Amino acid sequence: MKKTIIAFNNVVKQYDDTSVLKNVSFEIEEGKFYTLLGPSGCGKTTILRMIAGFTDATSGEIFFNGQKINDVPANKRPVNTVFQDYALFPHMNVFENVAFGLKVKKMAKDKIQQKVLDALKMVQLAGYENREINEMSGGQKQRVAIARAIVNEPTVLLLDEPLSALDLKLRTDMQYELRELQQRLGITFIFVTHDQEEALAMSDEIFVMNAGKIVQSGTPVDIYDEPINHFVADFVGESNIVKGTMIEDNLVEFVGKKFECVDGGMRPNEKVEVVLRPEDLSITTPENGKLLVKVDTQLFRGVHYEIICYDKDGNEWMVHSTRKAIEGSQVGLFFEPADIHVMRFDESEEDFDARLESYEE
Repeated sequence: MKKTIIAFNNVVKQYDDTSVLKNVSFEIEEGKFYTLLGPSGCGKTTILRMIAGFTDATSGEIFFNGQKINDVPANKRPVNTVFQDYALFPHMNVFENVAFGLKVKKMAKDKIQQKVLDALKMVQLAGYENREINEMSGGQKQRVAIARAIVNEPTVLLLDEPLSALDLKLRTDMQYELRELQQRLGITFIFVTHDQEEALAMSDEIFVMNAGKIVQSGTPVDIYDEPINHFVADFVGESNIVKGTMIEDNLVEFVGKKFECVDGGMRPNEKVEVVLRPEDLSITTPENGKLLVKVDTQLFRGVHYEIICYDKDGNEWMVHSTRKAIEGSQVGLFFEPADIHVMRFDESEEDFDARLESYEE
């Protein structure tokens, strides 16, 4: 088991009458890639700024390697931050930008030289040390910002939406590079984003946030396959969500029909929400489908068609299929019991874990 490097214990941040963070508690282990994921204003950047020492907690405790750091100034914390706008010095060249923190520490010139060149090599910018910042592309500037951060050998690297200003292809390329860099360096990355696909692709662990709280945490597979409530299911990826009734363990009713499923641990006949991901739905003939729907519209998304269908009750169903459908036709939708995910209304992570544990026993 890896060592816990950062811990928040019932941390609150309040501005006047506005609560930005509400009793937030979590632990960060060393050497992993973490992502704080959520919509704008949910509190994810506030957490990053608290770790960095730029923002104070209203109440609660923040620990680093077991030591409380609430009152430790930012320049005494073993972390570095890569900001959304990179915060590079435009009057300095690449070498001078990367070397800045080392010069502040009054490190020997020969050591600075070697460390800067090593850092630039790590981010694939060897030979760019004399390039002016205004001559660099967006992706290159991002790499300079990362090199400036890692040259100080921080225990934790904080990244505040550093890819948001890049075009789609470069953004995808940098996702691979950041993930590979984190694994090569072996240091803890804490990444802030509102992009679900980015979080799923890069992370070891994700904290999904909403309205100042962490509503679910886990691996990308956990978050995607087992969302605990409507917000997570709707925010992380595409979802078909309908109301239903949990008849008993492994049997759920929705859209007027009963279906076998793999969920349980709820009260008999409890009102629930049912999730079916678009990629888990297959279009088939009406007689072979578990649901009968009418194809309304479709869009070609490159790797699949996004097909919108409606059942007789007016429920919308999104299907991702590699085969084109015929608009206006009646088709069947087929899915397996394991494709059905049943959620309680607004279930907390603690309640979800307790229910799952009791059901598995």
